[in-house]
Amino acid sequence: MNGIDTFRTMPLSVRLLLTNHLIGNIGFFLLIPFLADYLLEDLALSAAVVGVVLGVRNLSQQGLFLIGGSAADRIGARGVIVVGIAIRAVGFLLFAVGGSLPVVLLASVLTGFAGALFNPAVRAYIARDSGDRSAQAFALFNVFGNAGSAIGPVVGTLLVAAGFQISALVAAAIFAALAVAQWLLLPAAPVTRHDGGVRTDFATVFSDRRFWAFALALMPMFALQSQIYFIFTLQAQDSAAPGHGPAAVAVLFVVETIAVVVLQVRVTGVLARRPRRGPAMAAGMAIMGAAFLVPPAAAGIVRVTGTSPADTALRIAPVILAAILLAIGVTAVQPFVNEAIGRFAGDRLTGTYFGAFYLASGLFTVVATSVTGAVLDRAGGSLTWPPALVCAGAGILSAAAIVALHRSGTLPGPATPAPPSIPATARTAKGDGTDDDIR
Repeated sequence: MNGIDTFRTMPLSVRLLLTNHLIGNIGFFLLIPFLADYLLEDLALSAAVVGVVLGVRNLSQQGLFLIGGSAADRIGARGVIVVGIAIRAVGFLLFAVGGSLPVVLLASVLTGFAGALFNPAVRAYIARDSGDRSAQAFALFNVFGNAGSAIGPVVGTLLVAAGFQISALVAAAIFAALAVAQWLLLPAAPVTRHDGGVRTDFATVFSDRRFWAFALALMPMFALQSQIYFIFTLQAQDSAAPGHGPAAVAVLFVVETIAVVVLQVRVTGVLARRPRRGPAMAAGMAIMGAAFLVPPAAAGIVRVTGTSPADTALRIAPVILAAILLAIGVTAVQPFVNEAIGRFAGDRLTGTYFGAFYLASGLFTVVATSVTGAVLDRAGGSLTWPPALVCAGAGILSAAAIVALHRSGTLPGPATPAPPSIPATARTAKGDGTDDDIR
């Protein structure tokens, strides 16, 4: 079954959220890549202040994932999704109308907090509604997200020529429209009753040893994936001839995105035929780690001294190959990670489990990237062996940990077919939960 057929056979709610993910990423990436330049050039802020603004946005999102996930469990994923998307629209609108540091900081906080709300809620909703096909649903989620993040900067390049404020207004309008669409079209669903308070929910998640063993083993996934923006970007620039660095980076991102979009559904379809997910996730992490060994190995073999476009293509080819290998590894592991989180959670605390996993992974990514940067500085270049070995070691250790969890029976069991869906009218008649309709 190809990607289009897989999409068509998904429940309406999943198809709506996948479309939301695509359009939302377009709206996000048509603005955010140009934010730093706007702050530096138009608002004349210092680089240090710009770093604070961007850091506040990331901290507001990563640091509050657990809150957003818990809210999805308590009041319903649908309501949290709608509110989160609406808050992001307000944040982008502030970027358009505000020309002072306080307004920009508030906009950054709101856009980050919005992501902390709807990101775990969307994943929890998809995990619940896709049932035994959650791996395929999250494969499509990855495809739609990558497509949106590739289209967004292209649209943003056209809009920013008319001014950053225009880009911000368009982004705000996109998220406002998405909020209305989710409010009108996303089906309401019953919320499982909770015994005890939020503290009880957190205690349940943080005392789940099997889940945290899994989370610790898979934390390197996001850290390695994020290196496309760090080590691989530096390697592409360092490999290219003088003056060709930006073009080399652009090619890097285009090829990596195409690889994910083309391969994701196919790879997931093949690997999903096996009920046990451990070997697939371990293989994916091993491939991700091995990808980092390609550029330094090639640097000692490939000796191209010319500056023509053809010579530049030869020089950056190892980095492009590494990015493709990284993409293959991501396609093998990421859908099954999201599937496993949903199975650890069951029906009751799905959002909280997703929030906890993404919070821990985000914190690990910050630490890991800082360590990698420090090693890179000491090594004296992006194409040297030390930073590559750090990243490769993280991937291999993660793969080994997953194999150990698989052999010990710690990972969730094989998928079981979902029971026949209950019509919405029948669910309402049963009255087994609080409706999360916020209207």
